[in-house]
Amino acid sequence: MAAQIYTEKEASLAPLQGRVFGVIGFGSQGHAHALNLRDSGVEVIVGLPERSRSVRVAEELGFSVHRSAEVAERADLLFLAAPDLVIPDLYAAEIAPRLRPGQTLGFAHGFSVHYRTITPPENVDVIMVAPKGPGHIVRREFTQGKGVPALVAVAQNPSGKALANALAWAAGIGAARAGVIETTFREETETDLFGEQAVLCGGMTALVQAGFETLVEAGYQPEMAYFECLHEMKLIVDLMQEAGISGMRFSISETAKWGDVTVGPQIIDEHVRQTMRKVLGRIQDGSFAREWIAEARGGKKRYQELLQQGANHPIEQVGARMRSLMPWLKKRDVSGVQAAYERGGGKAE
Repeated sequence: MAAQIYTEKEASLAPLQGRVFGVIGFGSQGHAHALNLRDSGVEVIVGLPERSRSVRVAEELGFSVHRSAEVAERADLLFLAAPDLVIPDLYAAEIAPRLRPGQTLGFAHGFSVHYRTITPPENVDVIMVAPKGPGHIVRREFTQGKGVPALVAVAQNPSGKALANALAWAAGIGAARAGVIETTFREETETDLFGEQAVLCGGMTALVQAGFETLVEAGYQPEMAYFECLHEMKLIVDLMQEAGISGMRFSISETAKWGDVTVGPQIIDEHVRQTMRKVLGRIQDGSFAREWIAEARGGKKRYQELLQQGANHPIEQVGARMRSLMPWLKKRDVSGVQAAYERGGGKAE
């Protein structure tokens, strides 16, 4: 069955008019939603810990900043824009004691609700608006009159207005310009984690590194391996995003197409598919969530070790040298927020 997709025709901002939208957290998604909603005419207040470096950033951008507990009391719709593993303690200490009937509790990812690291009371609406892109892109596209597609879901609906509120939120951040797909907390969480692990992040980085290592071990120059296995990846992905896989194949040579359709299935073979099914199974039964929560509670030692190993991979040194020849590839400021963070001595989160 085809997904239900909403556009600006169905997503009205009216449900948010005259109401206070509270954003708890001011990192990647938090800052983008706050800025876009304010520019759409919604009253937005921001909740942060007193010592958070984000306080100065949010205030410089003109927001009224309060402690999270105060925002929970004042807001009609409350968006928990904090990391998945921060939400449980934040919710227990600052949010749960102050929730009242008729409020709406919102999320940009279903992890906390789906895996029950928090349990919202039955008398509040629980909704999700999950843009399919990082926050700085959500902001940039909005300022250019465009939008990033998003998912909406409703977990609790005692008011009977949860979906309308979710669509209004999606419209306010510009997502309805690009299309808003209705889903569930379970489907969003499990597909998002699988995509990150098996394809978009884990699968892609492992494939790039393995290709680089194979060429270098065979005696080819690391710079050649870098360009073939990493640099040109964006060119191919851009073509797929613009026109699909078939559209990408239309734009490459016949030799490349033949290698694509004959060799690709040998690399991503049945063994890989079996591994993907196991990865999905661990997401579905909660094993991945439990492992990640335990890792965080243990101080994230293995997590940091693995990140450091990746940072030390030879492809990083070669890539840094090659990218230095292309100054236009240097990291860009994201909507002014990065510069504001750096003035405050930190980085955008």
